[in-house]
Amino acid sequence: MLSSLVAGLGLGFSLIVAIGAQNLFVLRQGIRREHVLTVALVCAVSDAVLIAVGVSGLGLVLEAAPWAVQVARWAGAAFLLAYALLAARRVWRPTDPPAVCATSAREVVTVVPDGVDEARAGGATVQTSSAASTASIPARTSRTAALLTCLALTWLNPHVYLDTVFLLGSVASTHGQTRWWFAAGAMTASLAWFFSLAYGARLLGRMFASPTAWRVLDGIIAVVMALIAVSLILGG
Repeated sequence: MLSSLVAGLGLGFSLIVAIGAQNLFVLRQGIRREHVLTVALVCAVSDAVLIAVGVSGLGLVLEAAPWAVQVARWAGAAFLLAYALLAARRVWRPTDPPAVCATSAREVVTVVPDGVDEARAGGATVQTSSAASTASIPARTSRTAALLTCLALTWLNPHVYLDTVFLLGSVASTHGQTRWWFAAGAMTASLAWFFSLAYGARLLGRMFASPTAWRVLDGIIAVVMALIAVSLILGG
């Protein structure tokens, strides 16, 4: 029982701890401190469902319908390319409002963009707020948009089915009666990873206190998303 739990935990971490579209999105939302609980929970629950499908043997049913994986491959590639273009657009044509930089738990300093006269900005560049500290963030997106993006990056990724459903399901079957302990270990790894990534990302807040840092991150996201999309198109 314990050995199956540990084995599931280890394999779960080995499959999920990698730079990919889903992890980059979770990281970005964590740095922005935007709908963090929703995003982490959706990713963890989605993984749990997929793991359960694989361990229960339903993965064999999906394997009998390869066309479903092909649909996910092309739909995922299209979505990733669109997301990459949006990220690239943020790099070359930033439309973000004045940045907000945290200085303490209760003080928020509004940074006036270069070239804007301080008097025109309202005569005051320091504001006190009871809100928690926030890092420099772009315009806030809606919870619905974040949720739909998270679901698309998760369920339109064919590698999710290959790794989480087929691979984990196959390995779990070798554990016989304790296969669900193996599944519990893999689910625990997923839960721990996504919540650690989402909430731990805020520690990078100081690094993203300038619009330039956000443009660099968006540039990385655009490149990674585009490369993953190309690999899907080429059948990788």
